[in-house]
Amino acid sequence: MYVNILNYARRRYFWWSVILLIACSGLYLSQAESLPPNGGSWQGYVLGSIGLFLIIWLSCLGIRKRSYASKSANLQAWVSAHIYLGISLIGVATLHCAFQFGLNVHTLAYMLMCAVIVSGLIGLYAYLRYPRLLVENRANQSFEQRLDSLAKIDKEGLALAANCDTEIQHMISSAIDRTAIGGNLLTQFFGRDRSSVAMPTKGTTSKHSQMLSNEGQQTVIDFLVAKIPNTQKPGEAERLQKLLYILGRRQELLRRLRRELSLQLRTKLWLSVHIPLSMALLVSLFVHIFTVFFYW
Repeated sequence: MYVNILNYARRRYFWWSVILLIACSGLYLSQAESLPPNGGSWQGYVLGSIGLFLIIWLSCLGIRKRSYASKSANLQAWVSAHIYLGISLIGVATLHCAFQFGLNVHTLAYMLMCAVIVSGLIGLYAYLRYPRLLVENRANQSFEQRLDSLAKIDKEGLALAANCDTEIQHMISSAIDRTAIGGNLLTQFFGRDRSSVAMPTKGTTSKHSQMLSNEGQQTVIDFLVAKIPNTQKPGEAERLQKLLYILGRRQELLRRLRRELSLQLRTKLWLSVHIPLSMALLVSLFVHIFTVFFYW
């Protein structure tokens, strides 16, 4: 459904917004030449009233529902109108203030309105793009199912490593124990891998190991690749090849898990900006109206 929001009903609400802007432009141009256009003329008050109605209506729509994944045709219409009429609000508000800006509460309300609209466009981009990417990334498996698959892969890798030398056992065990999924906000947002591994140096205990980054499980993979030509035990090379295959599956699974966390966060994060900005806009709008009627 979400791919049709902008094209809903043959862009009906796009044309509504165009008609609205044409009507508002005509109203703006109707102001007398002897009196420069401004928000205090009757035309300015009408334009301001239209802008006020749009802001209140857009806010109420946001409260109703913010899901672009709904199958409701009525919701499609609401969201499509929300997008196009929200964008047209920039033109209406600009005509209302007659392109007059300054260091005052009126310009503050205008700037907050623009910020809300920009954040809304970012949210639109997120809901048009990220749900599709999430479906592709999940490959018909839930997040919990992939965590179960990861646990099975880890168990299989540890069982196979138990038949290898002690150094390899420590490497595989360390790589699994120190695998990082998620993390702080920035780590999740960018899908970064903070995994690490204890690399044996002089011995096989943690006392003689150095901690290295294991981003993408690449450090332990490179370690095993380097070990294959130097194997001496019978069947060791074959076991290492199987371990590499397991680590490759593990690498891909971890990549998908981190990508899902990143996409989910990006989909939701804009609301933590959009909603506070919307509330600030409503407050500044009240201050704007109050100062106009009581101090002008």
